Amino acid sequence: MNNLQWLDEVTFNAQGLVPAIAQDHQSDRILMVAWMNREALAMTAEKNQAVYFSRSRQKLWHKGEESGHFQTVHEIRLDCDADVIVLKIEQHGGIACHTGRQSCFYRKLTPNGWEIVDTQLKDPSQIYAEKSTNKHTLAMQSSTAQAEAVEVLSYLGQMMAERKGANPDSSYVAKLYDKGLNKILEKVGEESVELVIAAKEYHYEKIADHKNDLIYEVADLWFHSIVMLGYFDIEPQVILNELARRQGLSGLVEKAGRSE
Repeated sequence: MNNLQWLDEVTFNAQGLVPAIAQDHQSDRILMVAWMNREALAMTAEKNQAVYFSRSRQKLWHKGEESGHFQTVHEIRLDCDADVIVLKIEQHGGIACHTGRQSCFYRKLTPNGWEIVDTQLKDPSQIYAEKSTNKHTLAMQSSTAQAEAVEVLSYLGQMMAERKGANPDSSYVAKLYDKGLNKILEKVGEESVELVIAAKEYHYEKIADHKNDLIYEVADLWFHSIVMLGYFDIEPQVILNELARRQGLSGLVEKAGRSE
């Protein structure tokens, strides 16, 4: 597209930017939102690959240059006010979000607050450590992973506090609290045994199914341990802080827990 007069019809903001929404061209699912300046939009139209502008780094950002998750652009649309771009794209690798998920919009508002509803398809450290030597990018991924770990623990701690006084018929956790400490400890014991069995099976037969079983059993044990902590009004963050203290990482945990 050699004639660039069409760019004059786009309303860029005072910083010379326009928001760009990346949407899967088949499912129509919104995958991410980023910014484009005039050059990024022109390059996107020319290359049929998404190019954005990074406000934090103040430079053009070819999506996938570090992760390998490029976006092929099938269609570019402009809204009625000419100040929002929609890209109908094919997401290579199936991962648009830097957290390793299909979409950046992986949290849904529920009565208990924001709930993570999309699974992580790949660990960000694997995506970026393999593809990038950019220290800024690697530091950003590490910080994001720490923050998300704290966020999940905070959410679970809040959920336990809410379920303790809830109707036993309203949720599984509320029912456990209603049955008392012995029942909670019984579940912790059961999950511990199931974890040991899963670990043994994976040790002798290293197949994907056994690995998945091991992961699920660890998650079950951690979850029921957090239920137990909730019984004693102990926040999960306290355990994370203790683990960090043992490794001399208390500063990192404190930093990850800060509000932005």
